[in-house]
Amino acid sequence: QVQLVESGGGLVQAGGSLRLSCTASGLLFSRYIMGWFRQAPGKERDFLATIRWSAGVTYYADSVKGRFTISRDNAKNTVYLQMNSLKPEDTAVYYCAVGSRASYYHSASGYEYWGQGTQVTVSS
Repeated sequence: QVQLVESGGGLVQAGGSLRLSCTASGLLFSRYIMGWFRQAPGKERDFLATIRWSAGVTYYADSVKGRFTISRDNAKNTVYLQMNSLKPEDTAVYYCAVGSRASYYHSASGYEYWGQGTQVTVSS
C-alpha cells in the first residue's frame, strides 16, 4: 500500500520555526518527485516546494524562497520542510505529496499520492 505520514505541524509564534516531516512507503521513490503544498481556508492549494528524488534537484515558490527548505533522507524515505521566519499568513493546512508528472511539479495535478495534511498556525 502507498502511505504518506506527516508530522511536525502545530502552533508557533511569528518569527519562529517548524520542521515538517513526511515519510512515504509503498513506492519506488527513485522514479518520483515529492512536494509540499498548503491550503488556507477559502483558497486554492498552493505549491511550496518540490524535490526530484533521485537527483535531489529542488524548486521553490517565490513566496517561500529563502525561508523554507526542502530536503530528503534516502535511507528513511522521508522528505522535510524546514520553515523559518514564519508569518501569520503562513497559517494553513500543509500537505506532502508524491507524483510522477515532473513537468507539473508546480501543480497539484503533478502528484498522485497525498498525505492527510497537518495544520500549521502562526500567531501574531
